[in-house]
Amino acid sequence: MEYGTEQIWEEFSSALRSFIARRVSNPSQIEDILQDVFVKIHSNIDSLKESTKVHSWVYQIARNTIIDYYRKEKMKLEDIDEIPLEDEGAINNINNIVDSEPAQKVAAGLKGMIDDLPEKYSQALYLVEIEGLSQVELAKRLGISVSGAKSRVQRGRQLLKDSLMKCCHFELDRYGRIINYHPICCCCCHPNKNDLP
Repeated sequence: MEYGTEQIWEEFSSALRSFIARRVSNPSQIEDILQDVFVKIHSNIDSLKESTKVHSWVYQIARNTIIDYYRKEKMKLEDIDEIPLEDEGAINNINNIVDSEPAQKVAAGLKGMIDDLPEKYSQALYLVEIEGLSQVELAKRLGISVSGAKSRVQRGRQLLKDSLMKCCHFELDRYGRIINYHPICCCCCHPNKNDLP
């Protein structure tokens, strides 16, 4: 099956936006980076030899574009030139350097919160947000319509947000990043509930 830029946009844009948002701390840059990714995809679509490898090809372009963004911003990231791009977990090193400690603590507890959601929503969120599937891929994997997949992901995100808001009060910086949080109840957003005061 031959892929074109428009088809790749339909299939991957939503998942790529989330992928970029998890790795870029400045929300105003997410759409610009996504646009750069698709300009590169369009310019290099002829180099895509096997359509079965479109997923890894698209995400490789996204990773490279994110690293280019950090280079252009001249941010001090430890050993950015030494990050092996083929390593899926390596790009997360950028996240760990950029994200604040409170955000990392909350993120560590999110998997448990996702697991506590009703199964159809937790499964959808896990596959899209953690494994990086597009909503089209999610629909195929679960044997449901694309609109059904989108609905599950949106509902799952809303349920997760509601759980977080019941659990903790968040302090955000002007870019919407978590700078501190205070547990309201027996905090499910803390990875180790026994560490709480």
